[in-house]
Amino acid sequence: MTESLIQDRTQTQIDDLYWREEYARITEDDSFLRRIVETADLPALMIALAAVTGDYSMLRDDLRPPQPPVDTVGLPHGGMSETQREAARELAFEALRTVRDQSLNRAKVLNDEQAAEILDWLTNGADPAYHPMLMHDMALVPQHNGAPRWDARNVAPGREFTVAIIGSGVAGMAAAYRMRQAGISYTVFEKGNEVGGTWWKNTYPGVRLDTPNYAYSFSFAQRDDWPQQFSEGREILEYTRTVAQRGGISENIQMNTEVLGASWNAEDWLWELDTVRGGVREVRRFSSVLTAVGQLDRPKFPETPGRESFAGVQVHSAEWDPAIDLRGKRVAVIGSGASAYQIVPAIVDEVAELKVFQRSSPWMLPTPFYYEDMPDTVKWLAEHLPQYGQWLRFWQHWLGVEGRQHTTSADPSWNTPGSVSAINERVRQQLVEMLKVQYADRPDLLAKVTPDYIVGGKRMLRDNGVWSASLKKPQTSLITAGLSSMQADGIVDGEGTLHELDVIIYATGFTASEFLEPLKITGLGGRDLHEYWAGNATAYAGITVPGFPNLFIVSGPNTGHVVNGSLFSMIEYGLTYILDAMHTVLSTGVTALNLKQEALDTFVEAIDAANARKAWGHPDVKTWYKNKFGRVSQIWPLPMLEYWNVTRAVNLEDYEIIA
Repeated sequence: MTESLIQDRTQTQIDDLYWREEYARITEDDSFLRRIVETADLPALMIALAAVTGDYSMLRDDLRPPQPPVDTVGLPHGGMSETQREAARELAFEALRTVRDQSLNRAKVLNDEQAAEILDWLTNGADPAYHPMLMHDMALVPQHNGAPRWDARNVAPGREFTVAIIGSGVAGMAAAYRMRQAGISYTVFEKGNEVGGTWWKNTYPGVRLDTPNYAYSFSFAQRDDWPQQFSEGREILEYTRTVAQRGGISENIQMNTEVLGASWNAEDWLWELDTVRGGVREVRRFSSVLTAVGQLDRPKFPETPGRESFAGVQVHSAEWDPAIDLRGKRVAVIGSGASAYQIVPAIVDEVAELKVFQRSSPWMLPTPFYYEDMPDTVKWLAEHLPQYGQWLRFWQHWLGVEGRQHTTSADPSWNTPGSVSAINERVRQQLVEMLKVQYADRPDLLAKVTPDYIVGGKRMLRDNGVWSASLKKPQTSLITAGLSSMQADGIVDGEGTLHELDVIIYATGFTASEFLEPLKITGLGGRDLHEYWAGNATAYAGITVPGFPNLFIVSGPNTGHVVNGSLFSMIEYGLTYILDAMHTVLSTGVTALNLKQEALDTFVEAIDAANARKAWGHPDVKTWYKNKFGRVSQIWPLPMLEYWNVTRAVNLEDYEIIA
């Protein structure tokens, strides 16, 4: 980003790398505006119009979107009745005319009272305790965003405090951006040759988001011109590149550099990073280390005898080789999870034979517009109505804050096998009925694709019908007999049948519970982090571990989200806590903070108890959310407000001070 743009954003106090000073003026006639309000998402449109016109009277109590809890598919316009919609459209039409006739093409910064009025209307009177958390993502309320309110150069003038960030995926980029805002010297180490993490590594056929696009973005980089509702991987990769460039992060990233390990030097009270670049080893020293390597980084393969003997092409979805030619080939896809769901429809029409080896069929949420482009109405509004795209993002963000959490909460008095509550059972029945409709002509497939585990026990996939259509094609076989062995010419299934193949694609996921592997991290007294964890990774708020002062994990244990919240919220809230820890170190003049074991124990006890009350915590459920001991080490099981509260500030009583 140019210096002038940085200064402009600083002067406006808006922390958004996609901030626009002006929007295109509206010149269209009334009939066009009528068509816009008839096809627009009304809650987002109403608050965008109220904010730009300053007329908050249009946010009438009788027009609040009711937002009934979503079991499977959310209701349009947050559940507004047709009577509400008609009244809202009339108000929106008049307001849109005002925007046109008065040439209102600039956004207005909101004060706390205006923001609270919008929040009260949009959330249908939700607990005001949510408001501070929600304002974090309201681009037009700069006094409450996630930017640090201090600068290290003023807090501790003359003190050299440096930070190493490992990884340049979305977590590493967010960490770098906040370090830069806080005036902290930092270096990002990236073992690849590109930013983007997951979106740089995963280039397999069909790769795309399974989160609504507007909600999948940083609060400080609210892009408003997404081309699709669930963008393809290359579009997200381009977004990360743009954020790195506009945010001034790129020049601080050292590419093609792998961090092999980090050790705490007790004599100098610094972290020493063992790095390798181009075959050259080097030790670098830092005051603090942030790991931002993510949970889904290291590919997992099935432990099938003879895998190395297969004479054809073998590739994991996360290690896709674009030179692979599948045309006319006999191809196997092992797995039926998120990546398989995208790969199979993308390749089914070019292969001669497709064998899908399924261990466990996934539950799927109906999403008919999963592959569709962004509606023209959204594109037009994002270009002409100031901050509409940001308000649409905010509306989607709010709908996901608690999401479908109620559908996965266990009722202790419920004893029906296959579900954990009456709501959970209702959702199961709804999803089963949808499967029956899709496979009405293929009862043989229906029996195979109907999951046998509790709804919510694993991640649900987005379903627009392409999966069932792919499985029904004559060249496709769905195999549920398991893998017995592999040999030069193919796979032998559990029933002894040989499937001759040219290509095997592993859509088998990642070693998700093995946090920070293969990094070797050594803390106080020579404590080895992986020996300390012993396969059961824990961290306070997913961030910090006893015996490892000034070491912080971004997207650490128990920060994953599945039915509520978002990846970006967990990352950004966690960074607020990390920055407060750094501010404490700098402002008090101490060297480091070291978490007390009892603080971690208390935190983990509460998280484990909460996970035990969720569908994925049920003892009968086998899921990648659990580690080898059966403990849920991946998922945050509580409302998002709980994570917000725990990450607001460091409690020094939880720490030992290293002076």
